[in-house]
Amino acid sequence: MSSLSATTPVLDPPVLPAGHDIRLIASDMDGSLLDERGRVPDGLWPVLDELDRRGIAFCPASGRQYANLREQFGDRGRDLVYIAENGAYVVQDGAALSTDPLPAPEVPVVIQRVRDLAAAGGDVGMVLCGQRAGYIERGDGAFAEHAARHYAWLEQVDDLAAVDDVVLKIAVFDFGSVEEATAPAFADLADRLRVVVSGRHWLDVMNPDADKGHALRRVQERLGVTPEQTMAFGDYLNDTGLLDAAHWSFAMDNAHPDVRARARYVAPANSRNGVVRTIAAALGMTLPE
Repeated sequence: MSSLSATTPVLDPPVLPAGHDIRLIASDMDGSLLDERGRVPDGLWPVLDELDRRGIAFCPASGRQYANLREQFGDRGRDLVYIAENGAYVVQDGAALSTDPLPAPEVPVVIQRVRDLAAAGGDVGMVLCGQRAGYIERGDGAFAEHAARHYAWLEQVDDLAAVDDVVLKIAVFDFGSVEEATAPAFADLADRLRVVVSGRHWLDVMNPDADKGHALRRVQERLGVTPEQTMAFGDYLNDTGLLDAAHWSFAMDNAHPDVRARARYVAPANSRNGVVRTIAAALGMTLPE
């Protein structure tokens, strides 16, 4: 894959090279499709209608819980393919296409690691991301509010290690910079688990095979679509695999520098409705102001 420098010009207004035959579009949510207030832009709905008309699949690809993603799209999302939990869970028509759970023996190891960080003074919490729901031990308002933004089905429990569910991942939240403060505490697990910084405050510990890129390749195989027929958008480190799996790979203008270096193009920032505007340009659509 060709790479970009941090100074690569943004395609604004978006103009794509001629000759594309796009059959599948995958987009990260936070920092990419969603606006700066975390909302789905209104312009997406007519774009989804046009994608349907042309037989082009749209796939939200997020670290968020499947139930949260489904809630974001409401009735309009019934026919979408969802890559949830950073690729650990792929769902279509309410049925799992693939599941890559965190290995059961590793669950108590990761839980204890987070508890140790908290005991040492770290302002951290965690969500045990199960197939049925998300679970939290820490119940104070600030942490619960952050967790609820990403998990529509969320339960508070006394002991995460006692939860009886398929664990897809453990999401660790740090009120400071997770990349600087928390990620180093999990570095030694990276030889057997996937440890990925998925946002300024979030770090995910997952099955080593769980990745948005792996998940997108499964969706491509399911739909009979090639990478050359795939467009993808992302902004953070958990999106690099997603961009690698698509020929038409777009980093957002607000993306982490390492993500910009993995993409072929740069789309306008999420605050400028970059995903919707770029898709509309590829379709030859004119969006209302």
